[in-house]
Amino acid sequence: MTVEQVRLLFSVLDVRERLIAGLALLAGMRPGEIFGLKWVRLAADHAEIRQRVYRGDVDTPKSVRSVRLAVLSEGLQISINEWRAMSLFTGAEACVFPSEKLTTPLGKDNCWRRSFLPKLKPVGLDWANFQVMRRTHSSLLKELDVDPHVRAEQMGHTVDVNENVYTITSLKRRREAVNALEKAIGA
Repeated sequence: MTVEQVRLLFSVLDVRERLIAGLALLAGMRPGEIFGLKWVRLAADHAEIRQRVYRGDVDTPKSVRSVRLAVLSEGLQISINEWRAMSLFTGAEACVFPSEKLTTPLGKDNCWRRSFLPKLKPVGLDWANFQVMRRTHSSLLKELDVDPHVRAEQMGHTVDVNENVYTITSLKRRREAVNALEKAIGA
């Protein structure tokens, strides 16, 4: 996603969905990590990733590197406080994003279908699913020249996976590169 598309996405979402998208786009969290969050795992400046929801079951994170502290931006911290004030249950072991039962985590696919698609389809962003948001996190951080180790650790990856699988260079950046090469050659 481009920066403009990210801004558009945030502008059309409601509080809960904006926070879910923010955790993917700004904190680089996997969907299962987001939907598996409990309030006890949210500190003032980070989310402690110790569990995830995988195929409907609460499970351990995907890999050893996935167990981590995902740092939260200042804006995400504000969004978390806003969502906490609206939430019915905010006890330590309560789900941050509970299902209608309030005792189990919200399902990723149901959330996408019921809450995200109706908002994103009218603005042409129905393709920007949770995986796209996470890849956007990595790609935009690369555009900002954030160190590869920082990006990888934030997302729970090794540097090679982050660079070779998750990060996509923008057309603008590639255009700058080929123009710089052309200028250097004198063509």
